[in-house]
Amino acid sequence: MGNTQSSHKISAQDRAILDMKNQRDRLHQYQHRIIAITTRETAVARECLLRGDKPKALLALRRKKYQESLLAKTDAQLETLEQLTSDVDFALVQKDVVYGLQQGANVLKQIHAEMGGIEQVEKLMGESEDARAYQREVSEMLGGQMSNQDEDDVEDELEALRGEVRGEATPAEVTYPAAPEGELEPNGEDRTVSQQKARARARAKEARTKQSAGPMLA
Repeated sequence: MGNTQSSHKISAQDRAILDMKNQRDRLHQYQHRIIAITTRETAVARECLLRGDKPKALLALRRKKYQESLLAKTDAQLETLEQLTSDVDFALVQKDVVYGLQQGANVLKQIHAEMGGIEQVEKLMGESEDARAYQREVSEMLGGQMSNQDEDDVEDELEALRGEVRGEATPAEVTYPAAPEGELEPNGEDRTVSQQKARARARAKEARTKQSAGPMLA
């Protein structure tokens, strides 16, 4: 009897593998469900640009970027944990795996919170008091979650979308005239740095504006 019970005992490694499988299954479910949401967010951004509402278009694209980043980070983390659990000496990495699974569970809860449905996306372009309150809530939440690189990626996507809406060429398709002889033409890296600095200044200005407008919104 003792040998039978021992042979059926689930090891810590087996449990970790099972937990990872469950997290992976949940992540795949969210990936399929979020496609409809992010597709609608892009459409909302386009509609907002068509009516000249850039702030709401930017908010929709920022929320989309945040959701996509959550999924990508969780997927990468699970892949790392799967490699750790295949380690011959699992005891040496057990603490790291357990901690990683806890973090993964927390992120999955965040992703689940983003599964509010299309009606939540529609609020991003609404004009009612309830919609405006939701927009402020999303904007404040995103302010503490997105990196500068994420913000720059969103700005690039916004500019590309504006080009589509206007029927203009995107920046990558623009042909710049040759620089006159004897003058230096800024290279691509310099232009990128200038754009990043301009965006940083714009974000700082926006933050100051929000701070000064805070008491009025309360």
